[in-house]
Amino acid sequence: MFIVQALLSAFSMFWEILWPLVLGFALSALVQAVVSRRTLARLLGGESPRHLALATLFGIASSSCSYAAVALARSLFRKGASFTAAMVFELASTNLVIELGLILLVLLGWPFMLAQYLGGLIMVILLALIFRLTLSRQLVARAREQAERGLSGRMEGHAAMDMSVEASGPFWRRLWSGRAFTAISHYFVMDWAAVWTDVLLGLLIAGALAAWVPDSFWRTFFLSGNPTLAAIEGPLIGPLVAIISFVCSVGNVPLAAVLWRGGISFGGLVSFIFADLIVLPILDIYRKYYGWKVAGYLLLTFYVTMALAGYLVELLFSLLGLIPTQRTVAAISQGLQWNYTTVLNLLALLLAAALVIRFLRTGGPAMLAMMNRPASEPAEASQVHEHGSHEHQSAS
Repeated sequence: MFIVQALLSAFSMFWEILWPLVLGFALSALVQAVVSRRTLARLLGGESPRHLALATLFGIASSSCSYAAVALARSLFRKGASFTAAMVFELASTNLVIELGLILLVLLGWPFMLAQYLGGLIMVILLALIFRLTLSRQLVARAREQAERGLSGRMEGHAAMDMSVEASGPFWRRLWSGRAFTAISHYFVMDWAAVWTDVLLGLLIAGALAAWVPDSFWRTFFLSGNPTLAAIEGPLIGPLVAIISFVCSVGNVPLAAVLWRGGISFGGLVSFIFADLIVLPILDIYRKYYGWKVAGYLLLTFYVTMALAGYLVELLFSLLGLIPTQRTVAAISQGLQWNYTTVLNLLALLLAAALVIRFLRTGGPAMLAMMNRPASEPAEASQVHEHGSHEHQSAS
């Protein structure tokens, strides 16, 4: 019975966030289709405000998969981007992307979406300042030496693929071209393939916690009886819970909903969502990419950045009176209903089906097989994409 309750809670949350997931990934794929990755490293070669602003913008336009973001950040670093710009790119690509904001909006409400985007920008500024004060040339040299060894992580093939449309002609004509539709379908499917395990794991963990762990435990754990202590503890413990949850990317949002219902502070919830870049599997990838010392440095600086951002967001929202008082999460308590969510989900499934069909008809499966291969091989996949798109255009 408990297992059934957990699965029902997980499916209920999945049904609630299905349409924002599909819409968010479709919009993200559209942006990626018109923003080329080939010029990224050249534009991110410094640590000035301009370079970091570009790193933030390119991160927003990238995939939300944490593993792909980490792999692409190392690739940019190896090609000439500064270490600070590469790490800012990572933060933006996992905390400022479209799909994450949409899921937070639907599952928890607009204050959480606003807090996520504002907090993400605060983190970029904080990380740049902390790096400027603490990052030594010797540590950067050590990171670059280890990065050049090219040890494999995860999703490197996906991170290295560039399928953007760079043909000549007006922007809108290129955007509505057959090649753009093909690129969008490929990014859409591969982004889903990159994060589906995290989304599934996040839903199952959230469903189990919602069904099995009593609210009294969470209220005690998060010191809900003392709002002052809860506000102090929340941003410190939020990232620690994220580290041991093994869930990253958009997959940690359902778990965040359970934590909010359980009594975690507003700043603590924000810092928890931010911490997808320091979960245990990604820390192991940092070790491979940059070595033990740099991995430890990233853990410490990211943790401090995420906790400080949580405190600042809670302080600002408290002063403005924007912190929600309602802790009921409809997706957990109400279950399936025939409402606008169901209608939007059916429309989203039609959109997803159209993109998947295009993906299958234009060489997509061959590219999908290369997602986890070393970063040197996805050039073949880009050729498959080009060949598939031209083939489809000539046939249509």
